[in-house]
Amino acid sequence: MRYQRPKGTADILPEEAKKWTYVEETARMLFNDYRYQEIRTPMFENFDVFSRTSGDTSDVVTKEMYDFKDKGDRHISLRPEGTAGVVRAFVENKLYGPEHQRPVKVFYMGSMFRYERPQSGRQREFHQIGVEAFGSDEPELDVEVIAMGMDLLRHFGLKDIRLEINSLGDAASRDAYRQALIDYLDPHFDELSKDSQVRLHKNPLRVLDSKDKKDKEIVKGAPSILDYLNDDSKKHFERVKALLDTLQIPYVIDPDMVRGLDYYTHTIFEIMVDSKALGEGYTTICAGGRYNGLVEQLGGPEMPGIGFGLGMERLMLLMEAQGVKFPVLDQLDAYVVGIGEQTSVETLKIVQALRANGFAADRDYLDRKPKAQFKTANKLNAQYTITIGESELKSQTANVKSMASGKEINVPIDKIVHDFDSIITSNFND
Repeated sequence: MRYQRPKGTADILPEEAKKWTYVEETARMLFNDYRYQEIRTPMFENFDVFSRTSGDTSDVVTKEMYDFKDKGDRHISLRPEGTAGVVRAFVENKLYGPEHQRPVKVFYMGSMFRYERPQSGRQREFHQIGVEAFGSDEPELDVEVIAMGMDLLRHFGLKDIRLEINSLGDAASRDAYRQALIDYLDPHFDELSKDSQVRLHKNPLRVLDSKDKKDKEIVKGAPSILDYLNDDSKKHFERVKALLDTLQIPYVIDPDMVRGLDYYTHTIFEIMVDSKALGEGYTTICAGGRYNGLVEQLGGPEMPGIGFGLGMERLMLLMEAQGVKFPVLDQLDAYVVGIGEQTSVETLKIVQALRANGFAADRDYLDRKPKAQFKTANKLNAQYTITIGESELKSQTANVKSMASGKEINVPIDKIVHDFDSIITSNFND
């Protein structure tokens, strides 16, 4: 029987995996510059971790969650996003304690799972890179997180980047806006989609995020949340805008922007990239915001937080569409060619010695003729070939050749094994 991967998943083959590794390592280096440390949480959590934090009217909970009962009859969910699990880990491991420097800054990378219709750049198993920072309510931290997201996309080589921001205000502002939105939408109740009808009195902000065409038309005339921000919320948002201006980070205010999950407060943002090459306009690649009540929701103390997430699959598509050049990360330093059966043991010893000294080295394992071995070395873009035949075996020497210049020298095998770097430096770095 022939098996196939489950629908909505993908095999990331070696050539593509090299690009993924480059993206992940680039992110790690940048996050380190901003003093964010890696955190790794389980791929599955108690169902309530996500249902409680995402909101019972969100698509994630009502339609997309991979949840099941395990053999101990525990209600388990595969993680549909990264933030809730990180917050649970933050609370459970008491990272809010006085021994931890605030803000506590972490990042994560890994698989997420949502049951939705697979499409380009969106799978049922997908991968996210994200950051979270806890312990500061200052607008300066909002701007740092936004700036880091912009910085990250530029490090990936993406161009035509646009930042859109909005504020959802604090709890009091949201409550005032919530009622205004209900008052506006109630007369249109029968025209709304079934999902929006369910959400209207539970979380009317989710109606603004509806993908239904008729819903979109109705909400065009809805009041703006920016008109319902109280003084503290206005002050926070004004400070964010002023700091972005100071850092010369252009932005567009989108008063209709809401987040798909219920835990966001104050600053929210989306970083978009022009995707004309994919037949689209600007598309969101990175999104996030502040969530000041989430730590308390999961049993922790009052503790503000902010973060963002970006989808790897979508990122890779956009990088390819914009023609981003990926660096060669797996350069082969030396390919060892053996001529004659007697040389096999010696070539294996040379290859292993080179690897032990930090060089990427390879040799033939198919008992092929020298011509085929040289052809492979060329195909693998080896920087140097090291050739040993029966006469070289007797004299304990080998021929080292630069594949770029064609220059070739004969040197003792012992020198190659113990000091290959000096051979290259003194003979080939003209």
